[in-house]
Amino acid sequence: MRIFFCILLIDTVLFSAFVSCGSREKNSSDGSNYADTNSNVSGHIQLSGAFALYPMAVRWAEEFKKIHPQVKIDISGGGAGKGMTDVLSGVVDAGMVSREVHEQEVQKGAFTFAVVKDAVVMTVNAGNPELATLRRKGLTRATAARLWNGELKTWGEALGVQSPLPVHVFTRSDACGAGETFAAWFGQKQENLNATAVFGDPGVASAVQKDRVGIGYNNIAYAYDQKNKLPFAGLAIAPIDVNENGTIDPEEDFYETSETLIRAISENRYPSPPARDLYLVTKEKPNKPELIEFMKFILTDGQQFVMESGYIGLSEEKLNAEIKKLN
Repeated sequence: MRIFFCILLIDTVLFSAFVSCGSREKNSSDGSNYADTNSNVSGHIQLSGAFALYPMAVRWAEEFKKIHPQVKIDISGGGAGKGMTDVLSGVVDAGMVSREVHEQEVQKGAFTFAVVKDAVVMTVNAGNPELATLRRKGLTRATAARLWNGELKTWGEALGVQSPLPVHVFTRSDACGAGETFAAWFGQKQENLNATAVFGDPGVASAVQKDRVGIGYNNIAYAYDQKNKLPFAGLAIAPIDVNENGTIDPEEDFYETSETLIRAISENRYPSPPARDLYLVTKEKPNKPELIEFMKFILTDGQQFVMESGYIGLSEEKLNAEIKKLN
């Protein structure tokens, strides 16, 4: 079954939905909602970067263009590293970044806005013969570290059972927030992960779907189909044994749908990392009118589309803090 990842083969995505903005209510001046104070805003916005934020950015762009049809928005993936490089070199207006911004990047002008929260999950092939055992026992942080440093060679070793079934471990070949965040979970860096490297979130998911004994890691939007909230065909989610007692307890069993996973993340039952904030990064404080309007929308009314898109919203306090950066 083909999955929606093929859209990422297109370098840019242009949106052309046209809807009158007259029906949108103007808000009060407290900044809690997006006030359409300039319906004539026009121009061109370019984003690039993290696969993790790509689907959410696409949805925000679609909705924003219903209010401001004269704004052209181009969005491309490529990974968090590309997004940061592009924005600091002036190639795009904002980089999509799915990791913490480094101090040396701040010194080069990186200006960050947290816009939403996401998480990285371990994905396995749905046809794995040891899937039932995996769901019952889960994987601890220490076991994940041993898998991604090349120490464990079989599923029996990973699960502590008698099984000679080999394990094929996948990681990302591109500089990405998912790889950095996942590795940070067990105290490593992405470049130190010892596994078969594949480009992009879609690439890792596809590799696992094709490999009966494969295991990788993906952002939520590339592990779960947001139409039915279930894992994509051919994928299953490897649960984390958070308390490391050798079994997945009821309070650790929340991977059936993206909705149950998101609820667990919001309740801090899923570790952070690999849960983390996602960012839009500009070079210095933004002054481009259409970009400022887009950012205001994302941090206010745009948040209503977060959960249905498979992401976790930020707290009101955090959103207000981010909005203040635009003033």
